[in-house]
Amino acid sequence: MPDFSELSDFLRSRRAALTPEEIGLPQLAERRRVPGLRREEVALAAGLSVTHYTRLEQGRARQVSDSVLDAIARTLRLTPDEYGHLMDLARPEPAASRRPPAPRAARADQGIRQLIDSFSDTPALVLDRRNDVLAWNAMGRLLLAPHLDLDAPDHPARRPNLTRMLFLDERTRALYPRWQEEAQLAVASLRLVAGRHPQDKQLAELVGELTVNSEEFARRWAKHPVRTCVAGTKELDHPLVGSLELSFQSLLVPGPSDQRVIAYTARAGSSSEAGLRLLAALLTDPRSCSTGERSPRVPQR
Repeated sequence: MPDFSELSDFLRSRRAALTPEEIGLPQLAERRRVPGLRREEVALAAGLSVTHYTRLEQGRARQVSDSVLDAIARTLRLTPDEYGHLMDLARPEPAASRRPPAPRAARADQGIRQLIDSFSDTPALVLDRRNDVLAWNAMGRLLLAPHLDLDAPDHPARRPNLTRMLFLDERTRALYPRWQEEAQLAVASLRLVAGRHPQDKQLAELVGELTVNSEEFARRWAKHPVRTCVAGTKELDHPLVGSLELSFQSLLVPGPSDQRVIAYTARAGSSSEAGLRLLAALLTDPRSCSTGERSPRVPQR
């Protein structure tokens, strides 16, 4: 039978974040033992019986209609990402129809490797759904992990994982001046993937490792944030070239592997574009990249 504990945790976390007034119910005078909505209040606002909603939250409802999930989503003010996550948790695919999990030792397709290597001045990398780095070009490595070997993604035993590095590697943490926002987004994205792939043992192992070794990860994971992010802006404080503000785009690689290419670019004429040019120039001087010393900061415009 599927494990519905994630569904229970998700629904409890969402009703705990709302008040009766926010969903159009009167606030009662008595003191509430716990913050947030009670099950009966969610059921009332959604037009469901308390028994029906309770069975769903406890993982005892095996068949849930679209209308019920829609009503719960409206009541709990779910975002589109959260609604998709609710569907994944409430209706997990039967084991027989699930795709096999991506193997830990997966490799990026050779054509994709050649593609990102052709981006000589653009940092780029290939990730799997667990955020393992399957490949990166020289600029991608120099931007995100100058302290690691260029060939690290080719060796499963020491393959970088961006989420692990964000929480457990102090040099990666120092790269993000807005680390708290970066960490929240990383956990929310991983939650979404975990809901879609409950059978992925390697993903579960990663979550377990981070939960044990990072209190900050464990605290965020327990709150069940859910969000996808395929494009946006990253602020970096790079140890070699200083402050950078880069746009990133994530492109899904066709096929069943759930791999994606991420590329980083800077606005034309900006100080960040000058910073990327300087970073590319540093590739021709291995000593500049190996000492870890910061180059003269690019003037800010």
